[in-house]
Amino acid sequence: MDAIDELSHWMMTEGRCCGDPVKAVSHFCTALIDAGVPLWRVNIGQRFANPLLIAWGVVWTPEGAESYDVTHDLMLTDSYVGSSFEYILAHRRPLHKSLRELDPEADHISYREFAEAGGTDYYATLLYYGDRSLHGCTFVTRADDGFSEQNLQMIEAALPALSCVLEPATMRKSSRSLLRTYLGDGPSDAVWNGSIKRGERTTLEAVIMFTDLRGFTALSDSAGEDEVFDALNIYFDVVVQAVEDAGGDVLKFMGDGILSIFPAASEARRADQCRQAARAAQTVLAGIATANSTRAETRKPPLAVGIGINAGRVSYGNIGSPGRLDFTVLGAAVNLASRIEGLTKSTGHSVLASAAVAAAAPDLFASCGQHNVRGVSDPVDVFFLLTAPR
Repeated sequence: MDAIDELSHWMMTEGRCCGDPVKAVSHFCTALIDAGVPLWRVNIGQRFANPLLIAWGVVWTPEGAESYDVTHDLMLTDSYVGSSFEYILAHRRPLHKSLRELDPEADHISYREFAEAGGTDYYATLLYYGDRSLHGCTFVTRADDGFSEQNLQMIEAALPALSCVLEPATMRKSSRSLLRTYLGDGPSDAVWNGSIKRGERTTLEAVIMFTDLRGFTALSDSAGEDEVFDALNIYFDVVVQAVEDAGGDVLKFMGDGILSIFPAASEARRADQCRQAARAAQTVLAGIATANSTRAETRKPPLAVGIGINAGRVSYGNIGSPGRLDFTVLGAAVNLASRIEGLTKSTGHSVLASAAVAAAAPDLFASCGQHNVRGVSDPVDVFFLLTAPR
């Protein structure tokens, strides 16, 4: 068995099962070097369908290897436009290029950077996956004579085995990324780990936060579609970032409403999460204020939010029909958080909380009196966020 056969066998057995694409790419590169291919830098890039990311990859050098992600925005920059990746994907053929005597006006900046670091020769080629999608990889050497024809043949001969490792890794990464994008961290982990049966649920302590964009109906009626979507995206950006930074999980968008939770493993932890939710609400108010300053410069109407926070036991899991499920939280504590958020319209306070939340963070809340809440027989003690946003 020659070196490429041995490499292919390892990739399709141990490499495929190791679950670590960085380890697999590292083995791939070191095995090629042992076989006589003078590699200095290798970049294996894979595309996938995702609203936030368009590709991911692994970069290897003799000093080590690491993975990276590529956003959609990067595809519009000079980093991609005119690059070898753009070339091979557009023309569907490899590219072999000397890094000597480059044209600073015509050659892509990546070639010049590799040449300045000592690179002498460059090879970009395609990876083919079972779904007929195309992906790219690049190889750079510092060898005085560059890559020989035999070197390139060895690289090409080893690529199908590399695809056998990276295609399932790309599928797993894409699936997990999509789950997280649409479900959030907690639900995506639960679904990935097998909590997919209808009615399957767990009961847990949590702090629930409902956020609503004030005046959205009026904005929708008076503004153009682009302005409405722009306002929503600003609002979602602010709230999601604030919740996640505070350790919470955004479960769902409901029109202009956002349902978030801060799971707690114990009563003591719930007290901490009450404070975290309050801090998240402060951050939301500060973020909206900053956004409004920018909007005022272009004479766009200011944004305002209402936030309701409650704490208690919730049921966390799947509901729906056999063919269409939704991951959510249910329970009286959830309903009360929603009702408390509705009181922000009449009380004049942007953030209101229940007594359970205020008791855990008495320095952050002050009484707003008792209020009748739909669905609750007795008046409910409500508290407003006392400290200024910061």
